[in-house]
Amino acid sequence: MSHSPVPSTVSVLVVEDDAVIRRAVQLALERYGYEVSVAEDGLGGLEAYRAGQHDLLILDVMLPGLDGIGLCRRIRDESLVPILMMSARGDALDVVSGLEAGADDYVVKPVDIGIMVARIRVLLRRATFHRGAAGAGADAGPSPRSGSGPGSASGAGSGPGPGPDADSGSEDGPLVFGDLAIDLRGLTVRRAGAIVPLTPTELRLLLAFAEHPGIVLDRRRLLREVWDYGWEGDTRVVDLCVVRLRKKIGADRIKTVRGFGYKLDRS
Repeated sequence: MSHSPVPSTVSVLVVEDDAVIRRAVQLALERYGYEVSVAEDGLGGLEAYRAGQHDLLILDVMLPGLDGIGLCRRIRDESLVPILMMSARGDALDVVSGLEAGADDYVVKPVDIGIMVARIRVLLRRATFHRGAAGAGADAGPSPRSGSGPGSASGAGSGPGPGPDADSGSEDGPLVFGDLAIDLRGLTVRRAGAIVPLTPTELRLLLAFAEHPGIVLDRRRLLREVWDYGWEGDTRVVDLCVVRLRKKIGADRIKTVRGFGYKLDRS
């Protein structure tokens, strides 16, 4: 089986307590060209994360000591590094808990390596654009790699851009929706003048709504536009990211249209 090469060295940290699964995932990812380091428990994973410079983390939900959910929260307090959770059951509680803790996506064990690599590539693509935006201006956010804090701003991918319905003072000015202002050049978001720290996924979701203010976007469309899913994904990922985004930009800013999806309130 041939594998598409990774264009440059990409460092992945895998935190998994099952030795067989840990080794299998490590070997599979190395065959795809990734540089893989491993840890076998939550505290070891936290130490490895802080000691290294990782482009992406893969965390098992069920870890001894500090579990994967707690580890995800600890890391998310310090960094925007992409996080992919692994769940043994695909249990709704595992999925919800992981996404609420700040994970970007999840896969179910036994792991399909092809799907895992596809999701890794999507997360890395968004993080790469995030880093590109970070150099665009003084308000740009931190690099998502290990060791960078959540900082004072946010960046994201090359996905949704400004639409014709967006409220903007000028071509180069921010998109304004009530007390919410989105700077498309610096990829920063402010609410009532204060910077809102968003993960790359959260910002891409907000940009998708900002491209079509007042228009209802269904979950499948958001999965395609924000998560780059070329296959059927779990729409709970969308719902949980909307919940996280609402907490940061205001609960009433994104409206639920029952049976259809969500829309951004223009007022």
